Amino acid sequence: MGDLEIRPTTEDDIPAVVAMLADDPLGAQRESPDDLSPYLAAFARLSADPHQHLVVAVRDEQVVGTLQLTIVPGLSRRGATRSIIEGVRIHAAERGSGLGTQLIGWAIDESRRQGCHLVQLTSDASRTDAHRFYERLGFSASHTGFKLQL
Repeated sequence: MGDLEIRPTTEDDIPAVVAMLADDPLGAQRESPDDLSPYLAAFARLSADPHQHLVVAVRDEQVVGTLQLTIVPGLSRRGATRSIIEGVRIHAAERGSGLGTQLIGWAIDESRRQGCHLVQLTSDASRTDAHRFYERLGFSASHTGFKLQL
């Protein structure tokens, strides 16, 4: 396998990113890779926000992973800044290769560089393999999350 590059996502990467988002049972129900217009609009909003870091992992000129890192200033924890990791996806051919560990490592390092005191993420309750992965990386399941569909 070739060298890995983790870099900011470009508009040209969006089809590959959306394909990864859709490539699992949960994503298949909520993503629409046939219509990229809402994803391109979202990408434009993300690109304009300096607190958003949408990155891809590229190997041999192919997008093989992605995640979004959001930097959130706050008042709690004595005014601590935190980061939120979202939308972590690894191409099926790369799963188990250590790429997920590298991507999360990038997010943690970037969070430190941005002055964050805490890194957090959520994972769907059904993703038990992902939970074991995050725990192996030092994350703890310390909270219960809630969602309200609008």
